[in-house]
Amino acid sequence: MYFFLRHFSLVEVLYTTTIVPRMLADLLSSCPTIPRASCFTQLYFFALFGIMECCLSTAMAYDRYAAICRPLHYPTLLNQAACVGMVGASYLMGVITGTTHSIFIFTLPFHGANTVHHFLCDILPVLRLASGSPFWGEVGNLAVTVAFILTPFSLIVISYACILATILGIATSQGRRKVFSTCSSHLFVVMLFFGTGTVAYMTPQAGSFRDMDQILAVFYTVVTPMLNPFIYTLRNKEVTGAMRRFMKRYLWSP
Repeated sequence: MYFFLRHFSLVEVLYTTTIVPRMLADLLSSCPTIPRASCFTQLYFFALFGIMECCLSTAMAYDRYAAICRPLHYPTLLNQAACVGMVGASYLMGVITGTTHSIFIFTLPFHGANTVHHFLCDILPVLRLASGSPFWGEVGNLAVTVAFILTPFSLIVISYACILATILGIATSQGRRKVFSTCSSHLFVVMLFFGTGTVAYMTPQAGSFRDMDQILAVFYTVVTPMLNPFIYTLRNKEVTGAMRRFMKRYLWSP
C-alpha cells in the first residue's frame, strides 16, 4: 500500500503543480495570456500526469481488493515484481499516450481564434481552436477517455463491489465499520475524480458549455488533489500515530 502511495503522491504533486500555480497567476492578472509553447507544455504534462494518476488509482484499487478479498493470496498477487510492474506500466502509459495525444493536437492548424476559454490548456478547449474540422481530434480524445478514464473507473467500481460483498460477510459489526469507513472515503474521492472527468470528456456537448466545463475541471484538478492527503494519510492510524510522535518529539518537547 505504501509503495503505491509514494508514487501516487509524487504524481499528484506534479499534476497539481502543472495547473494550480499558473491558474493562481492568471487569477491575479487583469489580462492573462499564455504563449503557444507554454500552452503546449501545460497540456502535455496535464495529460501525462492525469493518465498516470488514473492508472495508479486502478492499481491501488486492485491492491485493496487483494488485501480484503484475498488476504491469503496477497503476498503472491502483490509481490515486489507485480507492484513494480504496475507502477512502471502506469508511467509508461502516461508517457506514450500523453506524448502522442499532445503532439497530434498541436500539429493541427491554428489560424483562427486564439482565446482558450478555460483556466488551463485543457484538451477540449484547445481542440476547439483548431482550424477546420476537429473530427479526428475528438475521436482521439474519446478513445483516450474510454481507455484511461471510463475503463479504470469501471475496474475500480468492480473492485469496490467485490470489497463491499466481502465486508457484508464479515462476522463482527466493528470489523465491518472499520473496513467500510476506510473504503467509503477512498471510493468517494475516486468517484469525484473519475465522475467529473467522465462528464467533462464524454458527454455529447463536452467542451461546449464553458462555465460548466470549468466547474467540472475544478473538481478533478483542485478539489480531488486537495482531499487525497486527508483520505489516504490522515485516516490511516499508522500515519496519524507517526505524526503525533513527530509533533510530540520536535514541536511540543520543552
